Amino acid sequence: MKTRILLIGLLSLFLVGCGARKKGKKMKPRDGVVYYAKEYMGTPYRLGGNTTAGIDCSGLIHKAFQKQGIRIPRTVDELRKEGKRISKDRAKPGDILFFRTSKKRKLTHAGIVVGFKRDEPLFIHASSSRGVMISSLREGYWNKAYAQTRRLLK
Repeated sequence: MKTRILLIGLLSLFLVGCGARKKGKKMKPRDGVVYYAKEYMGTPYRLGGNTTAGIDCSGLIHKAFQKQGIRIPRTVDELRKEGKRISKDRAKPGDILFFRTSKKRKLTHAGIVVGFKRDEPLFIHASSSRGVMISSLREGYWNKAYAQTRRLLK
């Protein structure tokens, strides 16, 4: 009986500690945007969606910034006008990568830089085929479709 109570107590402390890890702490804007975007990992793609039931690429970006208390436009077309254009070599977590995924010259897709692998940005985005996931600019498709990087956060 004592062992069971001890186990329940330890499990409770563990769960409370994990849940409070970020919520009780003030995060830097970049860290917060990445943290909140990752909350949507595995969410299915839905054009125009902005919930955990379904979300599109600009909805994911909008929600991650909104949860951090930062207001930004909702569409890729409007986002491309925000912040400062930078080279992908200067990208930091929280910056936005833009892509041309159709034959038109228009920017049609975007994702948030979450880290790096071999000096290439890793980014979280809402893939129309696989939902919210993390990809790399090293992947041929994304490397070819890459158009620009923008910094909205200081």
